[in-house]
Amino acid sequence: MFEHEYILQEPLFYLFVVTTILLTVGYFQGRRRNRKIFLDAFQALVDTVNPDDQTYTTIGGVVGYHANLLLKRKGPVSRVDATITLLPRQSWLYLPISLLTMRFDRLFVTIHLKSDVPGEGHLIERSYSRFRGPKIANEARLEKETVRWGKLDFILYYDNLNVRERFRDHLARHPDPGTIRHIALVPGDRKGFVFMIPKRGRVATMFRPIYELITSLASDAKKGKTP
Repeated sequence: MFEHEYILQEPLFYLFVVTTILLTVGYFQGRRRNRKIFLDAFQALVDTVNPDDQTYTTIGGVVGYHANLLLKRKGPVSRVDATITLLPRQSWLYLPISLLTMRFDRLFVTIHLKSDVPGEGHLIERSYSRFRGPKIANEARLEKETVRWGKLDFILYYDNLNVRERFRDHLARHPDPGTIRHIALVPGDRKGFVFMIPKRGRVATMFRPIYELITSLASDAKKGKTP
């Protein structure tokens, strides 16, 4: 009887060992891949912003990191904050669920300005806005139109024509949105926001033109120029 039970249990033991090994290998491979993604993204931000000081914080083990980039010199920007949330690649058991709910890695960048922007504006990819996208507090009072950016449909919100024209000019100069899904200007708070998917090797290319757009809008507003 005991020999029979042992024969039945032995395959389960080997299955348990193999599963454990695979999950362990997956943990280290996933952790290494996530580390490469966040290091690449944050280095791209540093290369663009060129901060005078920087601090980094782990906020979710191997799936979340936060960066504060401080600028002490003269210029339109005082600080850039960035938060990256990554798919749980280190957990092969939870990853399929996360792919359904979270879908992709996310990089949120907040640009703190020393002067205000000339108006409120949002350029947000349509499908992202429908799937757990951010809620625009002043949506009811903003003008709204659909624009084509590359192969994607975006919704453009604005409260004055100057902001609208600057966004449209950006689309004309940069016809491929790449991994950008949301750009926002928030007057009063003196902030600009960028949301993108942090693909390795593409963050700097996608972020730099938007950073230049937001900083130029703040500089023009401070000088009293019409964008």
